[in-house]
Amino acid sequence: MFAVIKTGGKQYTVRKDDVIEIEKLEGGAGDKVSFDEVLLVGGEGTPKVGTPLLAGATVAGELVDQTRGPKIIVFKKKRRQNYRRKKGHRQDLTRVKITNIAAG
Repeated sequence: MFAVIKTGGKQYTVRKDDVIEIEKLEGGAGDKVSFDEVLLVGGEGTPKVGTPLLAGATVAGELVDQTRGPKIIVFKKKRRQNYRRKKGHRQDLTRVKITNIAAG
């Protein structure tokens, strides 16, 4: 069984026991989290598709840890103008282990 959830402005395809990295959620390791914005549930027979969300469907997970993504370099330049700007950025991420998918 799999589901498509929406969190942090992005969509993720998840299965039971998957570990995914998503935008930062508040909490520490071992905390329970529930995703209510489920777009699709499939796996057995015909998939259930929401319009846009599937009513009554939830995906439960457990926070594994808080981490940071790779460093991204943002470099701006305008040729012949002596204009150069360099900035770095690391996104805060949360690892979540999916524990249950309820179709509702």
